[in-house]
Amino acid sequence: MNWKILSSEYLFNDNWFKVRKDVCETPGGKIVDPYYVYEFPTWAAAVGLTEDGKAVMVRQYRHALGETCIELPGGCVDATDKSLQDAIARELQEETGYSFSAYTYLGRISPNPSTNNNLLHMFLATGGKKTSGQQLDPNEEIEVLLLSLEELKQLLRENKIVQSMHVSCIMYALEKLNELKY
Repeated sequence: MNWKILSSEYLFNDNWFKVRKDVCETPGGKIVDPYYVYEFPTWAAAVGLTEDGKAVMVRQYRHALGETCIELPGGCVDATDKSLQDAIARELQEETGYSFSAYTYLGRISPNPSTNNNLLHMFLATGGKKTSGQQLDPNEEIEVLLLSLEELKQLLRENKIVQSMHVSCIMYALEKLNELKY
């Protein structure tokens, strides 16, 4: 079922976002022209739990929505990261000041497989301790929140976490923790 790319051209090419226009051929011989692909870096996010079982969340303004959102810590996997786990450990430390003693890989999801070429890798991080202050990028203003699992689940019930990939990660983490009831 895979398509063959006949030609590809970048319409926009920036450090964190690229737009590509492909001309493709389907296995049945149909030409699809144009097909637009959004290229983003690989992402990682984690449900981080402190030693006393609190979820480490962040609140920050998201300009595209024009809203301040409650989210998971996470971000781009950098070329300097030796592994996905190193990437999420770095992001957790930078955004929250917390270090974690154990990481469980929860899987990968696609933000939108019809247009985006990247994946989000999900983790459950446990044994968290505050070990430093935040080390934020110049354009980041992040408030750290510590929530009980019940408070986190209530935010989900009330649809107060709107970042869909983060909702997925939280659900996978709650499943791993046997905190979901079906």
